[in-house]
Amino acid sequence: MASMIESAWAFLLANFSDFQLTSLGGFIVHESAFFLSGIPFILFERAGWFGKYKIQKKTNTPEAQQKCITRLLLFHFCVNLPILIVTYPLFKFMGMRSTLPLPSWKVVSTQVLFYFILEDFVFYWGHRVLHTKWLYKHVHSVHHEYATPFGLTSEYAHPAEILFLGFATVIGPAITGPHLITLYLWISLRILETVEAHSGYHFPWSPSNFLPLYGGSDFHDYHHRLLYTKSGNYSSTFVYMDWLFGTDKGYRKLKMLKEQECKAEGKAM
Repeated sequence: MASMIESAWAFLLANFSDFQLTSLGGFIVHESAFFLSGIPFILFERAGWFGKYKIQKKTNTPEAQQKCITRLLLFHFCVNLPILIVTYPLFKFMGMRSTLPLPSWKVVSTQVLFYFILEDFVFYWGHRVLHTKWLYKHVHSVHHEYATPFGLTSEYAHPAEILFLGFATVIGPAITGPHLITLYLWISLRILETVEAHSGYHFPWSPSNFLPLYGGSDFHDYHHRLLYTKSGNYSSTFVYMDWLFGTDKGYRKLKMLKEQECKAEGKAM
């Protein structure tokens, strides 16, 4: 398996420049992971599939979904792609490389875990700041236009927010100067996480059912349902920051009440 990956990587190095692989390749990886993981949730909602796993009973109209997709494409090509191009020299300066040999799985997994932990910390505080009155009204309210989120709404945001919270995603790689393939993996995993968190569905196989401290769709859907001053649940991937600072108390209380209702219904039956 490792030799196959190295052979494929050698082919890319022989046919594309380092700049192309970093900027354009990074953009292609991002778009592929984002739309391939996000579009199925639009289909689920429109077709009414997996209804028993849908967190909210409300659904989005096809027009609302189309508006989201149209604006996403605009922002991705006019904001995300230019950022990848402009920041290329910075990543090279910080030590990022694309040459062979590829890093070991231990190095890759350690770096990616570090990125998740650091991103959680930075994102939490950035997200809380965006929920202050002025910034919410003028910036973050765009993201909250969808009180019933679906996968693609994860990146539906004001351009200023894309830049502001995007910093949380890139700060880890900027510090460590990883191999480009590690950056590809990190981008893909972070996208899969945020799409799942905004999916609007909580399945039996959802990661939050198996991974300790993982937030997931149920945790973040609560954040979208409430008024901005009372929402809480500001974390991105793991919930430890909300737990430490008590910003998930409303969510935990609601879950406890639901569990008590389920037990009471079970006894009544």
